[in-house]
Order: sequence, then C-alpha cells, then structure tokens
Amino acid sequence: MNRRHCLIASLSLPLWPLAAHAQARQALRFPRDLGSHPDFAIEWWYITGRLQAAQRDFGFQLTFFRSRVPVTQGMTSAFAAKQLIFAHAAVTDVANKHLLHDQRIARASGNTQVDLATASEVDTNVQLGDWSLRRDGGTYQAKANGSDFSFQLALRETQPLLLQGDQGWSRKGPEAHQASYYYSLPQLQVSGQLSLGEQTLPVQGQAWLDHEWSQSLMHPDAVGWDWIGMNLLDGSALTAFRLRTKDGAALWAGGSLRAPSSAQAEIFGPDEVIFTPQRHWKSPASGASYPVEWSVQIRREQPRTSVNVLESYTINAVIDNQELDSRQSTGAIYWEGLSELLDSRGQLVGRGYLEMTGYASPLRL
Repeated sequence: MNRRHCLIASLSLPLWPLAAHAQARQALRFPRDLGSHPDFAIEWWYITGRLQAAQRDFGFQLTFFRSRVPVTQGMTSAFAAKQLIFAHAAVTDVANKHLLHDQRIARASGNTQVDLATASEVDTNVQLGDWSLRRDGGTYQAKANGSDFSFQLALRETQPLLLQGDQGWSRKGPEAHQASYYYSLPQLQVSGQLSLGEQTLPVQGQAWLDHEWSQSLMHPDAVGWDWIGMNLLDGSALTAFRLRTKDGAALWAGGSLRAPSSAQAEIFGPDEVIFTPQRHWKSPASGASYPVEWSVQIRREQPRTSVNVLESYTINAVIDNQELDSRQSTGAIYWEGLSELLDSRGQLVGRGYLEMTGYASPLRL
C-alpha cells in the first residue's frame, strides 16, 4: 500500500478521541484567528463564488481541510503525520452544464523541509503542493491546478468579517460542545485567470469565504447538513444551515443576515430557519438523491413592531450535477454548487453556493 493510500485509509478511523468534551470558549483575535488552529480536531478554509468571462458564467470552489491526528502528536519523526491537509477544487461550467473537480491530500509534520503541506498559525496561508490560499493585507490569493482546469484568483475584501453565531461561536447541535468557531467574508471582489484545457480566460466576479474550526462538530444523530452562503445583489449576505437526522428532519439550524451598511449581523436560531426540499435530482454516479431546489424560510422580527414574519426564499441550482466525489481525500461524496437565490415573488436577489452532505452516505466528522 503506497503512502497516499495509507493516508486515505486512515480516514476510516477516528482522527481524534470519540469522547466529546466541552471547548473552552475564547474571544476571537485577529489576525491570529485567520490562521490555523492545530490543537483543534478539524478546521477548514472554504472559498466559493461566481466568475464571469466573455459572457460566460462559472462557479468555483477551493477548500482546504486540516485534521489533527492525536496518536502521532508525541512522535519525534520528521515524517510523522501530526496533521492531515486535504484540498478540494472545482469549477462549474454553466453553459456546458459540466462540473470539473480535483482533490489533494498530504501530511503536515511541522518540518517544512519534508512537508508537502503547511498551514500558518499567524494568518491565512495554507499550501498543499502547488495549491494555495494566502492572505496579503485585504486581499486573498487563491491558486489551484487540477487535472483539466486551473485558476489563479485575487479576492479583495469589501466588507468586514462576519462573525457567525454568538460573536463567532456557532452552535451546531443541542449540546453545548456541538459548536464551532466560525466567521465569513462575503461579497469578495474577484479577478484573475481561469484555464480550461488549453483555453485561458480573464475572469471577474464575487466570492464568499468561510473559516471554521472545532473539537466536536456533529451530533451522533446527524447524518449531514444543508447550507447556503449567498451574496445578495444589494450587498447583503445571507447564511442558512441545518443539520439533518437520517429521516430528513432538522436536528439543528441557524444562520445570519447582514445588511451592506451594517457591521453586525442578524443571527437566527434553530427555530427561525426552515429548509423544505422542492425538487430532487438523482446522481447517476452515486445514486444519491439531492434536493437541487429548496424553499428556505427565515423567521424575523420586524423593526418597531416586534412582530415575527416569515421571509421566503427559493434556492435553485444553476445545473443539477454538481456532485463531488472526494473519496480519494476526505472520504465523502457531497453536492456543492453554484445556485441562485429568488425572493417570494420569484425575482433574482442573490447568488452563491449550496452545499449538501450526507445524502450518498452518512457523514462522519
């Protein structure tokens, strides 16, 4: 068995102790918390967005995952995998209704002379081979080279950090330890190059960044989640998510809405976000059935009246087949794709990404 297959095989085993323990909650500090948190079990930096080139639309994703391996922490070998770093990249070609994707995996021992992957603790700077995500001032540089696509993008901040949940502490279940540190950067302005085969296109667009880390994320009854991160046309940012049980019921939910002129987001609790599937698509590759059209309702308190109303949105995937098979890295099959956000009148009000996990098989984190 080669080294790559050894790393993949290790994903079937717990990468941290199964006994959940409470996290000692701390206030977030920046720019330190833009960087890696190697003492936490799991972490990811996640960028998605819409690109435009020559009147063509594309979606893109670049995600770096870090997973701590407790059994190797006391080892002194330079080759001991103290952390595993994974990366996923994808491009949705809307006109051709085609998804391109690739994945990487490497160990991180802390020895830069032998490591193929690194994640800085000072600021956002994650690298896995020739894939990278790096922050330089108010701009992120993202680079990925897949087997049949590549992109090099500059993503410029236009809004302050959006702290999800309670000042960056985002509950993910009914028990206190089922939570993560979580912030977002919506409405990123993107420019750069996208290569498809031998064709290279100058692109521009909008993107969304999430950074999340945790010791214990999922309730044992949860099989997966549904999530949206939407850049609204008026400059607002909408987040909504739910964790599901095996019968499709919501175990937990949450989200946020921030106006473009506001530094603070309106935070939604588990009783204020309702996901209802509207249309399904069945993957010919995995056999999984994914809701590619959703109704999402947000219960909000109206200013000055304190009356609660339900605001309704529809999420439509721009193409149905945006399923990613990451069994050669993180071990999961999931759906992640460019989508449109419509209001209750059917008017386009935003674009962003829809993520659905646990439909092909239960997700385990």
